[in-house]
Amino acid sequence: MTSQVSSPAEQADGAEGAEGAEGAEGAEGTVVGEQRTAGHPGGNGNGKEVRRLDRVIIRFAGDSGDGMQLTGDRFTSETASFGNDLSTLPNFPAEIRAPAGTLPGVSSFQLHFADHDILTPGDAPNVLVAMNPAALKANIGDVPRGAEIIINTDEFTKRPMAKVGYATSPLEDGTLDAYSIHPVPLTTLTVEALKDFGLPRKEAERSKNMFALGLLSWMYHRPTEGTEAFLRQKFAKKPQIAEANVAAFRAGWNFGETTEDFAVSYEVAPATRDFPTGTYRNISGNLALSYGLIAAGRQAELPLYLGSYPITPASDILHELSKHKNFGVRTFQAEDEIAGIGAALGAAFGGSLAVTTTSGPGVALKSETIGLAVSLELPLLIVDIQRGGPSTGLPTKTEQADLLQAMYGRNGEAPVPIVAPRTPADCFDAALDAARIALTYRTPVFLLSDGYLANGSEPWRIPDVADLPDLKTPFAAGPNHELADGTEVFWPYKRDPRTLARPWAVPGTPGLEHRIGGIEKQDGSGNISYDPANHDLMVRTRQAKIDNITVPELTVDDPSGARTLVIGWGSTYGPITAAVRRLRLAGVPIAQAHLRHLNPFPGNLGEVLKRYDKVVVPEMNLGQLAALIRAKYLVDAQSYNQVNGMPFKAEQLATVLKEATDD
Repeated sequence: MTSQVSSPAEQADGAEGAEGAEGAEGAEGTVVGEQRTAGHPGGNGNGKEVRRLDRVIIRFAGDSGDGMQLTGDRFTSETASFGNDLSTLPNFPAEIRAPAGTLPGVSSFQLHFADHDILTPGDAPNVLVAMNPAALKANIGDVPRGAEIIINTDEFTKRPMAKVGYATSPLEDGTLDAYSIHPVPLTTLTVEALKDFGLPRKEAERSKNMFALGLLSWMYHRPTEGTEAFLRQKFAKKPQIAEANVAAFRAGWNFGETTEDFAVSYEVAPATRDFPTGTYRNISGNLALSYGLIAAGRQAELPLYLGSYPITPASDILHELSKHKNFGVRTFQAEDEIAGIGAALGAAFGGSLAVTTTSGPGVALKSETIGLAVSLELPLLIVDIQRGGPSTGLPTKTEQADLLQAMYGRNGEAPVPIVAPRTPADCFDAALDAARIALTYRTPVFLLSDGYLANGSEPWRIPDVADLPDLKTPFAAGPNHELADGTEVFWPYKRDPRTLARPWAVPGTPGLEHRIGGIEKQDGSGNISYDPANHDLMVRTRQAKIDNITVPELTVDDPSGARTLVIGWGSTYGPITAAVRRLRLAGVPIAQAHLRHLNPFPGNLGEVLKRYDKVVVPEMNLGQLAALIRAKYLVDAQSYNQVNGMPFKAEQLATVLKEATDD
């Protein structure tokens, strides 16, 4: 995702303050503000009304070939450069090119931006841009009464409407009377704006997404310079196409400025109160995770090696890391998932910080090699960007149903630590944390992100390198054990008494030769062993190593001594927190906790759970964390589950949690 740098806390001195984080998110999706009349900045001073809002939710929707993801990305980047807080939700088909004009082919991009701290992409759009009948029909159910809908009227002809089941035009039969409709012939206006470029009509029509972007940029006072520079760079080898897109973008802006149909434009001030001073940029979860891996390699002073096979939604990490050879990063696109993790494990044996990236189907294929990594006790990061399953399931939709697979999905007793980021920006810190555990304890580590975090984005405060953790890990340098006859030898499974980690011996180091392989090792010497007592010892020792990993205590947000606790993990953080804010604003006492470490659990989790009469666990699965909590702590955790490929909505969770507190 292209991003811009911004410093929210340093912008817009004197701007009106937000309602406060709890109040604003508590009314998420509702826009409020003042009205005034002024000439638009950069415009012609036409005296149109400018209305001040504290937050807006916009959804761009069209055919998968209409460039909705690019349009959303550009609007997001300009919003980030302006200094708003933001959260995004891209949503697109799994097919490379679904049938044009059909419901399965609809692609959308939702952006929530505000002058205060927000946590989710929003429950329902205040503005829907519908590029064709399929986009309207697929999204109208999410649009609240009174919201604005910008419709590309050129596409509402008999054949496109018939494809999605419209017998009559919804623009004429009263279907849309409850909404504020802006009919705009986007295709016609775009072609007219580009007539001097001499482009074929089909080529000119492809720029209609830039016309729409220009119009929305005018409506919400977004900067334009970044988008124009982006277009010229993107199409640098085709300058005519570049200038045509810039012209379409400007035409959309000018249309908003001059047409009578858009009598109001809107301002959303930069977020100034809820962010510490610093340099910020917009970042997606996969990009943040990639940067976190690079930072981990640098902080460990180790080469970073990625062995991977492309799979949605993890492929962006491979694409990004391949750009950074200057930071000691080496990427290998393998012929399949098994080869990818095999190469990564070999790199770990050779002294690299090794990573493999995948999604749920790939984890299934990698399971035997993960078990080998457990047996070899080598540091290896397994990044699972979860998606809907089972099997190939829903490749472009989100889910968090791989928790039990990460916990138990291997033969034998093969425990693996699990770390889960909670927001797109948090993927950076989670990657560093996972690397810390892997290197310190010599173990493979699961990093469980998901499609919602991977493709979504938010502002990220760029950290000072001096504040990053020191991950340097010494290699074995010589003999570490003395035999009964006084001979000094190297024992590859002689453990650190604190961490139970075995020494990391780089191949080729004189005197440190040792066996590797999947057959059970003898404690200490590492020789092949079939001894029952030794196997029992090794199994229990490997489990003890994971159980003893140092993770932070679980913090609980409970300002009012609540009786009900809502606990989540991973990407449910935003919707849960937004729902909790709503309830507290309404005077409902409720406590919240969120888990980053899922194996081992924080040491105080059991004590925290027993403080509350009720524990509610919302998950995008059928109750996997709840099952683990019930089994380990004998707590009657109540599950609230959703597996529809989309993240929770804050209003939906608020209703469920209110009912739980009332029981």
